[in-house]
Amino acid sequence: MDPEVWRWVWLVAAATFVVGEIVTGASFFILPFAAGAAVAAVLAFAGASDFWQWLAFVGVSLASFGAVRPLVKRLNQGNNPIGVGADRLIGETGVVVADLDPQAEKLGTVRIGREEWPAQAADGQLIVSGSSIEVIEIQGTRAIVRTINN
Repeated sequence: MDPEVWRWVWLVAAATFVVGEIVTGASFFILPFAAGAAVAAVLAFAGASDFWQWLAFVGVSLASFGAVRPLVKRLNQGNNPIGVGADRLIGETGVVVADLDPQAEKLGTVRIGREEWPAQAADGQLIVSGSSIEVIEIQGTRAIVRTINN
């Protein structure tokens, strides 16, 4: 293939890999190939032979992949540690400020510390306003609670 064509092939490949990375939700799986294609494009514009372009593409892609995978594993280790985000509320106690009625169309509300959260009873029973509760789970923006005896 004409050396002039390879310059543009590598640029288009790099751009395609970047777009693919964005479309797939930034999993960092395709990004190393974009880096390899970008380096190969630089070599193509510098006049390097096809052999060196391909070697750079494969080498940089593999090296980038090896460098990025540990970072991805750390980022995907799972949920927040306990005490971070909404999970910090698990085990906290509070007070019902609007009845938690499983028959109602709207969720009830609980006050936990200074915050008010939409809530529902874990056992599906009615919990009236003023009752003491304990948070046992967070589901999205909803606290799942149980009554506690004072």
